[in-house]
Amino acid sequence: MSTNVVMEALSPTMEEGRLVEWKKQEGDVVAVGDVLAEVETDKAVMELVARAGGTLLKQAVAAGATVPVSQVVAVIGEPGEKAEAPEAKAPETRAPEATPAPVKPPPESTAPRLSPAASPDNGVKADAAAASIGTGARIKASPLARRMAAERGIDLGGVEGTGPEGRVVVRDLDSVAAPTTGPAPIGAQADGAAYQDVPLTQIRKTIARRLAQSIGPVPTFYLTSEVDMERAWDARAALNTADESSKVSFNDIIIKAAALALRRHPACNAWWQDDRIRFWNEVHIGMAVAIDEGLITPVIRDADRKGLRAIGSESRDLAGRARQRRLKPEEFTGSTFSISNLGMLDIDEFTAIINPPEAGILAIGRIAERAVAEGGRIEVRRRMRLTMSCDHRVIDGATGAQFLRTLKGMLENPLAMVW
Repeated sequence: MSTNVVMEALSPTMEEGRLVEWKKQEGDVVAVGDVLAEVETDKAVMELVARAGGTLLKQAVAAGATVPVSQVVAVIGEPGEKAEAPEAKAPETRAPEATPAPVKPPPESTAPRLSPAASPDNGVKADAAAASIGTGARIKASPLARRMAAERGIDLGGVEGTGPEGRVVVRDLDSVAAPTTGPAPIGAQADGAAYQDVPLTQIRKTIARRLAQSIGPVPTFYLTSEVDMERAWDARAALNTADESSKVSFNDIIIKAAALALRRHPACNAWWQDDRIRFWNEVHIGMAVAIDEGLITPVIRDADRKGLRAIGSESRDLAGRARQRRLKPEEFTGSTFSISNLGMLDIDEFTAIINPPEAGILAIGRIAERAVAEGGRIEVRRRMRLTMSCDHRVIDGATGAQFLRTLKGMLENPLAMVW
């Protein structure tokens, strides 16, 4: 008896998935647990595995297609058995609007998203599905290289691959000039067109939906405080001088201080749950990381119980794998409070949007030298601005202000974090 393979919910918030690549072809023998395909979810590229053994009788979804959770994507059964499944769904294409010179967006089927395995230059897995060229030859390329080539209008047939088994990887594109015709990079004009339509990725769809859920229904207010970072600056320098093999960043220090402050102010370490408020006894800090497709928030679990070096090592590992789309669902879900840092991009201060069901998020600006009054005289000191976004259904103004005051005290006197 045949078994239908459905698009599984591979992450807690997944509603649909884009089938990036089939790992098994029709007629292949599969065992329970074998990887059938790679699927792009709203957070990462993950593996769809077989829940039954047998022969892959039919692929009901073509590579590149986006389908909702629970839809049949394949059929497994015995050789010669009739496969009862819909015809393979091809990737959706968008017809360009009527304009004097429309730009054709890169087809989704030739631009698979990042995959979670390794290649030498970018950590993504080489795409086994090869692109056909005019001569009938087939080319192997990593998903990221394939996508970038499509965006630049580069024919992979003329690129020599230096990756495993001759695969084309991102570094191979650096010396290749883009043609004067073909798809243009985002923000550039091609053939005088007025605009360029680029289909949404799964993660961008999720970001749009989640932000609409936050900024509209959540009654948000903002609290800003300025912190003297002279002692934190000196403490970080001393730590990194003592052990250059395990660097500590200012973001690591802020994560640790925020986690300890949340222990003292549990009213800010909470989730809004519609009919109740959940106050967490554990502190899990979400750390916003920018990736090509948008933003993802890896989680430093039990951050209040970890040392600075442990937080630093974990944050670097999570951020690196987040950019490669290799995080597991449990590594980007379950945060009780989040931090977003744009200081490295020379931003003085900003307001961040709360990530429901969390009740607060901290926005970090840059550390800058400012003239301040100190002991009746003007001094130049390193200062940093913090802005906390608060869900007023959970956090009152005084509650948020007390949390910020505790956090400021810890950053201005780092020794307070060891008591």
